[in-house]
This record gives sequence, structure tokens and C-alpha cells, in this order.
Amino acid sequence: MKELKEFTLPFAGLKVGEHEFDYNISKSFFENLEYEDYNDVDIKLDVLLEKKSTLLEFTLSYSGNVNVNCDITNEPYNQELSGKYHFVVKFGDSFDNENEDLLIIPHGSYEVNIQQYIYESIVLAMPSRRIHPGIEDGTLNSDILAKLEELRPKQSNEDTESKGNKTDPRWDTLKNLLTDK
Repeated sequence: MKELKEFTLPFAGLKVGEHEFDYNISKSFFENLEYEDYNDVDIKLDVLLEKKSTLLEFTLSYSGNVNVNCDITNEPYNQELSGKYHFVVKFGDSFDNENEDLLIIPHGSYEVNIQQYIYESIVLAMPSRRIHPGIEDGTLNSDILAKLEELRPKQSNEDTESKGNKTDPRWDTLKNLLTDK
């Protein structure tokens, strides 16, 4: 992973208070991080940096579309994403990023790279199952869906009726053992 300079924010020259940064996240951002699950990315990211005397507070607000393949049909579709992520940067003796909501950087640092936090917040905002909206409302016509429907096990009415009314005689004998005490 190569750190992108555009996501390295120099805070040393900034006054105490709020500062805003705007970014457009594209597929190249994820390609740089060697993440290949997305076909296309169009996300608008707003970064709010609140500089205080002893710490920095970051709020990442993002919204947009990510083009991904459906888990069922492998058809591409646009998944809408939006969310917020808040984390704090403090100063300490050494670099420490063990806590996901707290980043500790060495005293004397003058910039911080937020690329990893942007990546994680967007990737974690994706639903675990990616289902094309056309599947849920029944409007998607796909060869894969047609084949799945063709191969679906068929159950006739006779089978369900016979199973519901008749039991296996071996089980009837076992049931009698419980009542013969």
C-alpha cells in the first residue's frame, strides 16, 4: 500500500477550530490499496477536522455509489453508500493505531494520513450480502436466475398431502412404547 499524498493533512499551520476538506473517491483509490471488489466507485467525502490544543478530531462523512457484482447473479449494479466515521488523533511518545477510534502519533508530528480510515469506513459500510435490487422486486431478467429457477426442486401437491396425513408405521410402534408404561 502506497500512501497517497492528497490524504495526508498537514495540521501544524492550521488555527485552532474547524477545517473542512472535500474529496472525490474513485476506483483508483481502491486500486492503490489493492482492493479489487469494486467495478466503479463514485463517492463524495467531506472531512471535518476540529483542531484543539491537545488533540485533533476527525469526522468523515461520505455518500455515493459503488458498482459491485450481485452475490446471486453476478450482475453488476450500483450500491448506494452513506455514513459517518469519527476518530481522534492524540499525541504520544510513539505511533500507535491499535484502537480504531484513537490514533496516537509522536510529539512533533505536523501531518496525519487518513487514507486507511477512509478505506475502512467505506468497505465496512457495504452490506455483507450484495443483492441486486431487481431480484427483490422481480424485475431482473438474468440467465443465472432462469437456470436457478429451472433447477429448483419441485414439490407436488400429492407429496405434501401424503406426508402430512400418513406417518411411518415404525414410528407409531415407538410412540406406543412411551404410552404403554
